[in-house]
Amino acid sequence: MAKPILAIVGRPNVGKSTLFNRIAGERISIVENTPGVTRDRIYADAEWLDKHFTIIDTGGLEPESEDAMLRHMYIQAQIAIESADVILFVTDVRTGMTDMDMQVANILRKSKKPVVLAVNKVDDLAKYGMQVYEFYSLGLGEPFGVSGAQPLGLGDLLDEIIKHFPKEKLEGEEEDSIKVAIIGRPNVGKSSLVNRILGENRVIVSDVAGTTRDAIDSEYVYNKQKYTFIDTAGMRRKSKIKEDIEKYSIIRAVAAIERADVCIMMLNAEEGVTDQDTKIAGIAHEAGKGVIICVNKWDLIEKDNHTMNKFMKEIDEEFKYLSYAPKLFISAATGQRVTKLFELITIVNESNNRRVQTGVLNDVLIEAMAMNQPPAEKGRPLKIYYITEVSVRPPTFVLFVNDTTLLHFSYKRYIENQLREAFGFVGTPIHFIARNRKE
Repeated sequence: MAKPILAIVGRPNVGKSTLFNRIAGERISIVENTPGVTRDRIYADAEWLDKHFTIIDTGGLEPESEDAMLRHMYIQAQIAIESADVILFVTDVRTGMTDMDMQVANILRKSKKPVVLAVNKVDDLAKYGMQVYEFYSLGLGEPFGVSGAQPLGLGDLLDEIIKHFPKEKLEGEEEDSIKVAIIGRPNVGKSSLVNRILGENRVIVSDVAGTTRDAIDSEYVYNKQKYTFIDTAGMRRKSKIKEDIEKYSIIRAVAAIERADVCIMMLNAEEGVTDQDTKIAGIAHEAGKGVIICVNKWDLIEKDNHTMNKFMKEIDEEFKYLSYAPKLFISAATGQRVTKLFELITIVNESNNRRVQTGVLNDVLIEAMAMNQPPAEKGRPLKIYYITEVSVRPPTFVLFVNDTTLLHFSYKRYIENQLREAFGFVGTPIHFIARNRKE
């Protein structure tokens, strides 16, 4: 089930990123080196009182600025507001309430979304405490005096935030429809694929990158199975700077991926794999979602006996962390192989939800260790006593070992491959948790 989304907005230099890092519990606004996955860290998973949610950091809101970069930041923040369940509006007690704060407040009121008001940089309650009350005049309810740097006041702030999250997202109510997010860069054919599946022009299609403004849900039934297709559209182009506009598609992808059971990662056959593709796919991978790699516009490619193999090799090279994802070459324009997607979606969704009995798991583990002995370090061998599956979406396994430091990445990957060979797990990541157990 999708986690609620919290968007952090406010004018520049009020401490949004500091609060973002503090709520997330680590300094992740700095880019993190994850093997095979590079992307902009504008979002993070967070938890408060056993409530899990996703936070989105944004650039500063300056509605009337003529500066090109500030205008781009404004667009980015607007997309985050559209995608969010709750908005955290951050202000600065030291500069006091400004006209720009009032403009931002007016924008947030129009969004009709729940807004929680944080007055940041209240490092000294005796000095700044009374100044917090000035922000009541924004008309957004009670201002919460906090300090992201210290930290101070964050507990009360987070208590208020989770009150506004949709109940169905927090409780994880199950639905019988498989939610499918169609993700990818602008102009790879996401909307065209939805239209082809639905058999009607439900979504505006244009050659201009990012012509669809909002994520659109479309219901469809195929072989008695319900599907909900989420079209993660890009923002309308407001600038000729394509690279900046494409960054905004990351925000939409985060929101759609959180809601999805399966993600269709669309590539443009004419352009190949780009850095932006790897960033968006990396989000789905890290979120533990099922993934299908779908190469669109295959009808426009001049082919010989080696064309598909060359493209497959490029995908394998650029998406090393998605080696488990099935690949399909389609044409949304002609309908080529589109119906095959339904079978793949169902298989991947089942894999992402697959539970395996503990006894069967340990039989596979024992056989795997017999074929390939666990490694040793300085004469001390790794011993794996037991394996059990503790959760699904994605399938997550706990390995009880004599020393977690001896369980190297390469042997963990070997065990993963053995589990995939035995039980399938098509299109889904597999997570492992290592636990020490005394002999």
